[in-house]
Amino acid sequence: MSRAVKILLSWSSGKDSAWMLHVIRSEGLGEAAGLLTTVNEYAGRVAMHAVRLELLQAQANATGLPLMTVPIPSPCPNEIYETRMSAAIARAKTEGFTHVAFGDLFLEDIRRYREERMNGTGLTPMFPLWMRPTDALAREMIHGGLDGYLTCVDPRVLPSSFAGRRFDATLLADLPPGIDPCGERGEFHTCAVAGPMFSHRIDVVRGEVVERDGFVFADLTLPPSSSVVPRVHAS
Repeated sequence: MSRAVKILLSWSSGKDSAWMLHVIRSEGLGEAAGLLTTVNEYAGRVAMHAVRLELLQAQANATGLPLMTVPIPSPCPNEIYETRMSAAIARAKTEGFTHVAFGDLFLEDIRRYREERMNGTGLTPMFPLWMRPTDALAREMIHGGLDGYLTCVDPRVLPSSFAGRRFDATLLADLPPGIDPCGERGEFHTCAVAGPMFSHRIDVVRGEVVERDGFVFADLTLPPSSSVVPRVHAS
């Protein structure tokens, strides 16, 4: 692809979307030019990952990219999700974006859904991490300098004690059999705080761990002295 490709990244705040940004830049797949994130409009946090908006903005600042947020209710009916996402994609089209990048790894039904929703929008979906073996990918991330924490755990498949842990080699070794090393089946979600995609490390403080709606969430906050100024106010 040429540099004429202007990419909007589907940004979850987690390791996969963060590493996807690194891959886009390092492999010259196009111009990464913005981040798109769905947020729980009631809780003021990233959907599913439960990352606070000020931490999300700190990530965007560290990438050097503007952030576009899409507020959604929780629970979110599918028609509301699709309507609001369609509006965001239409806006991106007017701003000159040509592609939307997703960090999906191997779930065919998820990829197919995204491709169907992007059909006719004028933007082309791309999947820079698609079918990369997740064990090797997880280790590549860690060896490449990515650091992060598990902010959400599905206790039906992974012990609650994993919530709040660092995503590192020790964690990979401790994962029970059958758990994907990247959590691609929803076993866990992460928040990235350091890596080659960021201009600097984002210092965080690990807070309380709570169980809510069938999941276990670990809170991450910025240090009290931190001040985060949005690059672009988007909603």
